[in-house]
Amino acid sequence: MKIVAFIPIKLNNERLPGKNTKTFFDGTPLVHFVQKTLLKCEYIDDIYVFCSDAKIKSYLLDGVKFLQRDASLDSSETLAGDLIASFVKSIDADIYIMAHATSPFVLLDTYKQCINAVVSKKFDSAIAAKKFKNFIWFKNEPLNFLLDSVQKTQDIEPVFCEISSPYVFTRNVFANYNSRSGKKVFVCECNFIEFIDIDYPEDFEFADKVYQYFIKKDK
Repeated sequence: MKIVAFIPIKLNNERLPGKNTKTFFDGTPLVHFVQKTLLKCEYIDDIYVFCSDAKIKSYLLDGVKFLQRDASLDSSETLAGDLIASFVKSIDADIYIMAHATSPFVLLDTYKQCINAVVSKKFDSAIAAKKFKNFIWFKNEPLNFLLDSVQKTQDIEPVFCEISSPYVFTRNVFANYNSRSGKKVFVCECNFIEFIDIDYPEDFEFADKVYQYFIKKDK
């Protein structure tokens, strides 16, 4: 069973220009975090950075391969399915792991739980998500509680919000559903730090502060 991970990267980000190669306080570029975690996972056969610009090569760690994608996939209109379809067409595998650099703090154990769930064949895909037991509204309507019978927070039906890494799925799942998630999804509950996702400048500043805290704590 071949397991391949790929990290989609574009260098022309609009909301935070150059975010994937932007460095934290100690000089570590954002794109290094996910590479380091994936490289520690013995289940993975190959790891690729999937990018249209060969300049990203200078940011690849030993053991990570470069696969050039078409520049048309750098468009703001590009969907996850477009990226997956292109990668799957180029690289053959039984199980794929789509991992994003913008979720730098996802734990190795989270990746392993998701991979094991799919390898076991009890699930056809796996995601990581943060559980929320709060009063959630959707389209101006209560989603998981009743207005006329307010519950205690601990009794509320939880909702789960996906994080951007990892998405683990079989080749057949994408072929059948054109999606990174199938009909039998394993949801791995992640913590608040893993839930940090970087899209905007303030997200990066917050992530940098979190990183500084844990670096200093470890020292």
